[in-house]
Amino acid sequence: MVDITRPMGGKGAIIRVVQISTTLSGVAPVKASRPAGRLLRALRARRPGHAVRGAKTLIAALLTWGAWESWAPTGQPFLAVATALLMVNASTVHQSVTKAMHSVAARVAGLVVALAAARLLGPTAGAVAVIALLAVLAGPRRTADERLQIASTAVVALTATTTGPLGSLVSPVLQTLTGAVVGIAVNAVLLPPLYVDESASAVRDLAHAMGSLLSDMGDGLERRQLGSRAHGWLHRARSLDKRLAHAEEQVRQADESLRWNTRCVVAPAGRGEMPTGDAFRALRGVALQVRGIARTLADSAQDRHADHHLGHQFLDRYAETLKSAGAAVREFVQPSGPAGSPDTMPRERLRQAIEGVLAWHETMTSLIGRGTLIKPGAWHVYGSLMTDVERLLADLTYADAYANRLSQQGVR
Repeated sequence: MVDITRPMGGKGAIIRVVQISTTLSGVAPVKASRPAGRLLRALRARRPGHAVRGAKTLIAALLTWGAWESWAPTGQPFLAVATALLMVNASTVHQSVTKAMHSVAARVAGLVVALAAARLLGPTAGAVAVIALLAVLAGPRRTADERLQIASTAVVALTATTTGPLGSLVSPVLQTLTGAVVGIAVNAVLLPPLYVDESASAVRDLAHAMGSLLSDMGDGLERRQLGSRAHGWLHRARSLDKRLAHAEEQVRQADESLRWNTRCVVAPAGRGEMPTGDAFRALRGVALQVRGIARTLADSAQDRHADHHLGHQFLDRYAETLKSAGAAVREFVQPSGPAGSPDTMPRERLRQAIEGVLAWHETMTSLIGRGTLIKPGAWHVYGSLMTDVERLLADLTYADAYANRLSQQGVR
């Protein structure tokens, strides 16, 4: 705090700077900033995963070194260890197997090319030129990485022929095969990676974002805020594309992590619950309708023709429809709670929300059919909004029926 006083009979001023403690009695000290808190929570959440990955990496390296020295005492197995580290740190077991197959096949092919070039041309510049041409011209373009790996292996093997016998060229291939086998085994046996929780979280975030947008649009229409908030709704609807892409990637990775995974027995959704992939595909269709509704409302707010404006009665009815639809979308991904808790029937809450939307939709359709809500100049706006709601309802109803069939199969 700064205190400015003027002395008696003087023109100058005395400035006193007084520091007051911000930690008063009964007041807690200031906590760390929110970004720092989020960073600390993220580090704590990732620490177990990093510890498991580090332990698996160390085990794979030691096992590979020991396995190579047990049956091939000559040479240092650095290539075998490097290959094992790549395989054990693959994001999924399936990916580690496919990477190993490509790596071993590329090294074998490179060895064959090097041996053929050495037999025909010897370790000369002509042999290197032939290897380079084969790497550039042979095979389809989609295997460019594999062809480059084949060429590099062939060049290294060709160089080795000048200092050692041809039989010594087999060692890199054997080291690659040894490291691949050990890395895959460790990755598959010791807590193989699963991404089911991340996938379910991404799909839930997507559903909550869409449900919140639908509810906000309903509240805005109810409060007559179409003109001031329509473009914000459209921006939020367009930003759903990023959430869709993230959720799709998480679902794809989760599906891949279940292949050849020894932990897959605990990964599928609970009995009677919809798998995450099916839920995402249903929400992807709902997202198209949410964006269509936001776009139509934004176009209507920008339209300068007075006879194209939506009627107040329609806006009130449509607001209730959007709020009910938002609740239905949010309930769509709610997991079942423990037995005996109020959250044991998420499908029932979803069904009630869908029935509420259907009731409003039938009422609106009846009023529009009698000409009560519609203006002649705005028929295209009403039609677009009603069509999007019908399609949204169709997607949710189909998904609800599918989840109901799963629930009945689970009961059996």
